Amino acid sequence: MTRTAVIVADDHPVVRIGVRNILQAEPDFQLVAEAGDGQEAIEQINRHKPEILLLDLSMPNLPGLETLRELTRQSLSVKTILLTGKISQKEILEALQLGARGVVMKEAVASDLVTCLRAVVNGQYWLNGQPVLNLLQVLNDLTAASTPAPKKTFGLTSRELQIITLIVQGCTNKDVAAECGIAEETVKRHLKNIFDKTGVSNRLELAMFAVNHHLVEEAAAG
Repeated sequence: MTRTAVIVADDHPVVRIGVRNILQAEPDFQLVAEAGDGQEAIEQINRHKPEILLLDLSMPNLPGLETLRELTRQSLSVKTILLTGKISQKEILEALQLGARGVVMKEAVASDLVTCLRAVVNGQYWLNGQPVLNLLQVLNDLTAASTPAPKKTFGLTSRELQIITLIVQGCTNKDVAAECGIAEETVKRHLKNIFDKTGVSNRLELAMFAVNHHLVEEAAAG
């Protein structure tokens, strides 16, 4: 039987020992080298040419995602599975985009690692404790989850947001008119519309509403 060569890169010796013990009991896998950081992992990959790299996400010298970038830069052909205690949706998306084939949570290494390895060897991806059946759908879902929802602006126009910012800064109607280059009567009409849209009844309530709903940031950004 041809054994699949595996390298594990993790700065915690206990994790490497755990992986070593798991793979020693598996006739179809062979742990050919260990590394304590990403840079050492790349050196070992160049030396041993493994099929699988088990890569810790958080390591000194070259963290997991940076290691993936370096593997791509050097055109090193290895199927990478991330080992991690925690990972965000954004990091999963970035890892997959950089060529990772799977993610195994460290608390699930004993139960999931071998099954994940076999799935990846067979050309599958592995996420959330199971093989990925539709990678495109997973990528779309992760992209949607990683994209912040647009802030609610309550139908306020850019001019109204500008006026709100000035109100929060303590400007009078006269100040607002001068800053915006409009008449005070126009400012009053804008304020009436703003009050109607936000459901407030005075300038103090408007200022509090604007801060609580991050409208000041919206106005500054716009």
